[in-house]
Amino acid sequence: MDIGERLVLVTGAGKGVGLSTVKALLDHPRVNVIAVSRNTDGLRELRSATTTDRLEILELGLLAPDACEHLKTSVGGRRLNALVQNAGVLHKAEMGSHTRAALERVFATNVFVPLEVSQALAPELSGDPPGHIVHIGSMGGFQDAAKFPGLVAYSSSKAALACVAQCLAEEFKDKGIRSNCLALGSVDT
Repeated sequence: MDIGERLVLVTGAGKGVGLSTVKALLDHPRVNVIAVSRNTDGLRELRSATTTDRLEILELGLLAPDACEHLKTSVGGRRLNALVQNAGVLHKAEMGSHTRAALERVFATNVFVPLEVSQALAPELSGDPPGHIVHIGSMGGFQDAAKFPGLVAYSSSKAALACVAQCLAEEFKDKGIRSNCLALGSVDT
């Protein structure tokens, strides 16, 4: 199938699921990737190990107040075919030791940032064929899935992310943008 040139932006692309996603996307010769991460060491190693010119690396912490503007600048008005929202933070703490600051960081990273990035890049995702937003969630955020001690903040933030993804599907359906959330199980990253 000839899909033509595609542009995909992946957040949290520096390691684990994000880096694996970037590698898989680059296996398709007509897919260009903007890989976003706070730590770009793994992406730079990938670039030097390949001869591709289809990988753009953006070193950026998504909690920065101007992160969305940096993302839009990176896309540069090009049509964005997909946005993979992989950036996230795992917070594990015993009950009774959660702090407001830690909880705010988890929810800011795992819920607020994906919503902000989605709405900021909606103009670039909009169109025909529809753009896709794929949120990387967790089975920990899935109702009635097994829960584990110490992960209440993480699991509840991923449950919120799943809801955000469903709401965005409704918000963006008339703009030619689809939104889904993948509830992954445990991944050895």
